[in-house]
Amino acid sequence: MKLGFIFAGQGAQYVGMGKELYEQYEVARDVFNQAHIDIDVKKVCFEGPEDILNETSYAQPCLLTTSLAIARVIESYGIYPDYVAGLSLGEYSALTYAGAFDLQDAIAIVRRRGQLMSEALPAGTTSMAAVLAMDASRIEDVIKDIDDVTIANYNCPGQIVITGKKEAVEKASEKLKEAGAKRVIPLKVSGAFHSPLLEDASMKLKAELEKYDIHQPQIPVVYNISGKEEDGNLIDILTKQIKSSVYFYQSLQYMIAHGVEAFVEIGPGKALSAFVKKTDKSIPVYSVDSIESLNQLLGALKDE
Repeated sequence: MKLGFIFAGQGAQYVGMGKELYEQYEVARDVFNQAHIDIDVKKVCFEGPEDILNETSYAQPCLLTTSLAIARVIESYGIYPDYVAGLSLGEYSALTYAGAFDLQDAIAIVRRRGQLMSEALPAGTTSMAAVLAMDASRIEDVIKDIDDVTIANYNCPGQIVITGKKEAVEKASEKLKEAGAKRVIPLKVSGAFHSPLLEDASMKLKAELEKYDIHQPQIPVVYNISGKEEDGNLIDILTKQIKSSVYFYQSLQYMIAHGVEAFVEIGPGKALSAFVKKTDKSIPVYSVDSIESLNQLLGALKDE
């Protein structure tokens, strides 16, 4: 069976994530014990406090570490992907799993990425909102004449996220509701991720990435910036990724079209599993972030 590993993005984090697997699996402990940066990643993951874990510059290294620990536990059972992808921050987890980054380097990079994103977006000036039950092309048409707002995420059919300056997002939200959107929900995020407002941050991120050795991924990666595989320079891809739309459901469709028969969501939460189900109900998806959910995956694959 062809598998796609999909890695969770920011917002999925919770206090205690990864702790159960850390306590039971040596391969998980190895990952957490390699997370040596200016914060105690293991302590923040396992103990919080929640407000610290939710800060962008803490959430990103903590999510990457937890996701890689889960992936290594799954791998210890002889389960490997044919494709990998991730939602926003999760793309770094996917690339690290595929061998593009050394774990220690990846943790340091996303720590800095989180800092740059926080610094670039002053608190209270930018925002994001999820638009439900409206076709993507219709959303694009409604917002095209509104300055400082754009689409951040194509999560799945019926769930598109807009991003930009706070007033622009509020104006777009009203117009989208008038145009027939079922709901437009403001998101609890620290700023306008995946927007052109991160242009300066993208240049600073590029300078950061150039400090590290980056390797050719050993597993096919499907990228946020296009929803398909890319041949370009990885630094250029990631420089663009931070400020560009995330084509996630297009990434799922690409992997399905290339033979993926089931997905494994790696990391806390089940958001990506919901996106898979809304993209193609016929494709099984298994979300793994605990012993119980790991056993469900192992049981399901054993039956195949």
